[in-house]
Parts: sequence; structure tokens; C-alpha cells
Amino acid sequence: MTELLTAAQMRAIEQAAIESGNVTGLELMERAGLGVVEAIFEEWPELAESEEGGAAPRPADSPRSISKRVKRAVVLCGPGNNGGDGFVVARLLCELGWELEVFLYGDPEKLPPDAKTNYDRWIHLGGVSDWSLLDPVTCVADLIVDAMFGAGLSRAPSDRIMAPVTELFTSGCALGNIVAVDAPTGLCMDSGRALSDYWGAVYASLTVTFHRPRRGHHLDDGPHYCGKVVCKQIDLNDRPSQDRGVNLVSVGSEQLSKGIGDHKFDHGHAVVLSGGTGRSGAARLAARGALRIGAGLVTLGVPPSAMMEVAGHITALMMARVEGGEGLGVILEDPRLNALCLGPGLGQARARDVVPVALAAKRATVLDADALSAFADDPEMLFSQVHKACVLTPHGGEFARLFPDIADKLNEVPINGPAYSKVDATRAAAKRAGCVVLFKGADTVIADPDGHCSVSSAQYERSAPWLATAGSGDVLAGFITGLLARGFKPMQAAETAAWLHVECALEFGPGLIAEDLPEQLPAVFRKLGV
Repeated sequence: MTELLTAAQMRAIEQAAIESGNVTGLELMERAGLGVVEAIFEEWPELAESEEGGAAPRPADSPRSISKRVKRAVVLCGPGNNGGDGFVVARLLCELGWELEVFLYGDPEKLPPDAKTNYDRWIHLGGVSDWSLLDPVTCVADLIVDAMFGAGLSRAPSDRIMAPVTELFTSGCALGNIVAVDAPTGLCMDSGRALSDYWGAVYASLTVTFHRPRRGHHLDDGPHYCGKVVCKQIDLNDRPSQDRGVNLVSVGSEQLSKGIGDHKFDHGHAVVLSGGTGRSGAARLAARGALRIGAGLVTLGVPPSAMMEVAGHITALMMARVEGGEGLGVILEDPRLNALCLGPGLGQARARDVVPVALAAKRATVLDADALSAFADDPEMLFSQVHKACVLTPHGGEFARLFPDIADKLNEVPINGPAYSKVDATRAAAKRAGCVVLFKGADTVIADPDGHCSVSSAQYERSAPWLATAGSGDVLAGFITGLLARGFKPMQAAETAAWLHVECALEFGPGLIAEDLPEQLPAVFRKLGV
């Protein structure tokens, strides 16, 4: 898994490298600037070509590239080291024959030492315009580079900064080619939230970051503002985090495989409770997901009123009569039933009856949908019963009903950074509930009570907007339940299921409905080498 860093963690990694004597700040700045230029040419190959049609040389290979039509860039530099990166980019493009216009916000004499050195190096090649001269009418360019504040922004940029910048970036002067260095201006990179409710943040076409992605590249509105994120390596080594890290979920084949000679009971027996007549579809989706993901057996626990309905729709799935809490208790006398899913289509009245019985059995349990909403008037009643083998899977509305104060804090408009993030909120919720919480969304965040946390991102190249369809969450609950039945730990089951859920959507593509999701697992497994 890739660790998603905070701005403070990245600063600590850079500082440790400098203090070790292995690299200087100037060398890191040079590597970053070169990485930005390389990423620009990789994203827009036409900008790397000379008029004769050949590829422009790398900045290190030639002082100038001769071309009949000179390309033009506008570079916006801020008062810190991100601005220093911008001066490096300007110099490297200039050495390739580009025409540059560079603007600086702030006093050049107050720049940090490394940024000031690169400012001085740039001054020998071209001028620096005062911020007050930034005019969208005259700043027509092939490329605009946002090197104003980067990932360390701690407060909303002033109107003096954002007014002309917003006008420039919305005027079309850059022909759509807008690159941000580390982070689009205005975006908190610990949370992915804009630090101004009025201005928002800069909309970049490409964001180039270094060493590891930041949390804000994958959380909240971060992907919306970042466009596309490219992470360039600048030869840094990781250092241990002072707190528990946050990882970007990825999945391998090792634990998903089944062994030759395994018996069905080697992979568990899951029970999914259904609602009454006309409400069994969601549970059947979850059960199908649990079976497809590899649970050895899956039984639908069905009230008498819906047994004929369910029987007409299932084949590999099994069915047991479960009228209420007492009926659930009877079937749970079988110790082989090792994972439960409660919530999809269950009905809130039925949920309040069966959830306490399920939790008292201390089996691995997924609580979703109605099993969460049934306790919205008294969340503590639910939290007093859950145990560490549980997984709660709320969407935004359910999260707000169970954790109203945490949701309120998350929904506050941030003014200062680092802003309260979905990572912070999910960790707080998991600690309060005493079990794993999977907070759904394109930026699904998963946390356990001990502070372990990960992000399952359905964004950028993994964007799967067709998951926004009725029943897809029920299938996710079933995926988690099936993995719990197979013996996965709750955190691992939630992470793996969330990742596979997106992969199934990508495998099918547009037109997806929830019934399609479990049927994509065989193809996804084959690609993984399971």
C-alpha cells in the first residue's frame, strides 16, 4: 500500500534527508522543478516538440531548444519554497527556448534561502513581474504554472491573491494547460478541502507532487481541484511517522486464493438477514456478493412472509426461517455460522429486534443501512453492544445520524489548515464505536479503534461514477461479510472489499447496476492471478 502523507510528514522527511547530509535543499528543489517539467511533457507531448516535429531535449541536455514557434508559459510564484520550485521550472523551460513571464507574490528579499537562490538564478535569465501586474487579458500562454503555496497552506489566501488568479484560471488563457506544483492554491492537502468558501481553490489540469501523494490528493474535493495527480520521485527515503499512517488501499492475490483440497466450511458460513415481503432484494444482493467473494456457504435468514419470494430467486444461496431475534438466536446455535450481515432491506423495526441478538453472539458482523438507522435516536445503545469483530458501513447521511457532532465538525467551512478531514472523522467514529468504521464515498475511508486508517479511492484512473446506483452499497456489505466468513480480520475485510467493489465497477463499466457487481469478481480475480 502507498502511504498518504500530511504536509508535516513530508516536511519531516525532507528535513531528515537534509540533516543527514545526503542532499541539500537546493538539490531537492532542482529535482522537484525537473520533475514538474518532465510531468508537463509527459502529459502534453505537443509541448515537448519543436516546430520541426522532434522532441525537445531535456533541460539538462541543452541550454536552448531552437523552435520556429516559441512556446509561452506564465509561472506564478509564492513567498515560500513552492515559489522556489516555480523559479526552477521557469529556468528549465527558458533553457528549452520557451518565453516566460514570472510573477512573484511577496518580497523577494524575504524568500527562504533556497527559494531566494533560485530567484537570483532566474533573474539572470528573465525578469519577475510584480503581482499587481497580473492581468488575465495579457497572460495568454501555452501553460500556466501554479507554484504559489503548495501543500503547506495554513490559511485561506487573501482576496488580493485569489481575485486575479481565479480570473486568470477561468479565462481560458492557458488553453486548458494548468499545472499545480504539489497542490492547487487554496487547497488544504491534509483534508482535500478548500480553505475558502468563497474562492474555493485553483482548478488544475495536472498536479505534480513528490515522493508520496498527500492525503488531500485523494480526500473530499481534492481530486476535483487537482485534475490529474502525478507523483515524481526525488530520491528521498521514508522516515517513521510519529502517528499511525494512512495508506491508499491496494490488493494482491495472496489471501484471496483458495487452497487445493479445501472444504467449503474452510471458508466460512455467512448469514444475511432479509426483510419481509417486497424487501428481500437488498439482502439477496448482499448474499450473492458474499458467496461470489468466496464464502463457503451463505444462508439468507428470511421472515415467514418473504420465504416464497426469496425461494423463487435463489439457487446456490440457502435459506433459513428467521422470524425475529428469538429465531436468529436459534440458528446461531450452530457455531459454524461465523459471519453476519444485518441491514440491507431489513427494516428498522426488525433491525432493533435482531441486532442485539446478533451482537450478543460475538460473531463477525457487518451493520449496514437499516441496522444503523434503527439506532439514530440513540447511537450509544448501539455502541454499547458492538464489539471489535464488527464493521459499520455508513454513507454520509447515516454517519451524520450516528455521529452528529463529528459530522458537524467535518461539515464546518474550514478557514485554517490543516482542516478537519474525513480521515480525522472516521478515526474518531471508530474510536467511539469501538469497531471498524467504513465511511463510504468516492474517497471511502476505513478506520479501526486503534487508529489504523486507509483510503480506498475511486478517483482519477479508478474513477467509477456508475457505482452511484441503487443496491451497490448492499453488495459492498456482502463482500465484507464474505471475507469475514473466510477469516479476514475486520479492517482487512473492509479494505479488500472496498477495493474489489471499485474493480468490479471498472470491469463492467458504464451501464452498471448492482446485480452486475458480484458477477465481475471472477474476471477481477483472474486479473489478480487468484
